[in-house]
Amino acid sequence: MRVPIPLSSAPAGDTPARRLALFGLGTAPCVSLLAWLISPSGLPLALAILTAGFALAARGMAADYPHRLLGACNLVTATRLAITAALAASLAGITDDTWDWAVPALALTALALDGIDGWLARRQGLRSDFGARFDMEVDSGLAAILALSALAEGRAGAELLILGGARYAFAAAALALPWLAAPLPESLGRKTVCVLQIAALVALSIPVLPAEAARPLALAAAALLTWSFARDIRWLRGRA
Repeated sequence: MRVPIPLSSAPAGDTPARRLALFGLGTAPCVSLLAWLISPSGLPLALAILTAGFALAARGMAADYPHRLLGACNLVTATRLAITAALAASLAGITDDTWDWAVPALALTALALDGIDGWLARRQGLRSDFGARFDMEVDSGLAAILALSALAEGRAGAELLILGGARYAFAAAALALPWLAAPLPESLGRKTVCVLQIAALVALSIPVLPAEAARPLALAAAALLTWSFARDIRWLRGRA
């Protein structure tokens, strides 16, 4: 695997944040094609999310990334962001039954890549708070889009709002209760629940999933996610 060149050997003005933004720009044609195949009417939304996502990521990297290399770890997370943007086209409705399977296939790809970025960051010595936040926000965006898509398709009920919006509700609550914004310790349990959450949403996007199995799956995943957040909130409250 080719290692990114050090900043000192790069052209003047080149930075990891700039390279991340350029990578996002380079994914636009592929994202456009995938989004158009899923739902032509969803193409503008997909491109809007791609543009906003990479703009925010580049800004965050410029402000709080201590390394001189972009690293394969951030490129993997950026690829997951591009896939998530393409999946946003499904919110406009999948107009061609041929591409019903594109949504679970892309979502499963994004899920499979999750964890690889962290492994690469440790291997390359490029761990950072930015990288952890970048990964978490992409996970949250992927979950939100899959949940809204499943809700629009009538795959399950209001529990999908928990699966797609719990992270954002927690962040909103932290604005009123600052102690919720304190850093949490790393937790294998929390990571496992996140994987199971997205895996359940991927399963709900599969066209042949029986209707009688969809609701129990969504309810079980929502209950597990609620337990995970409740455990973290209890820990934060105790520390406060």
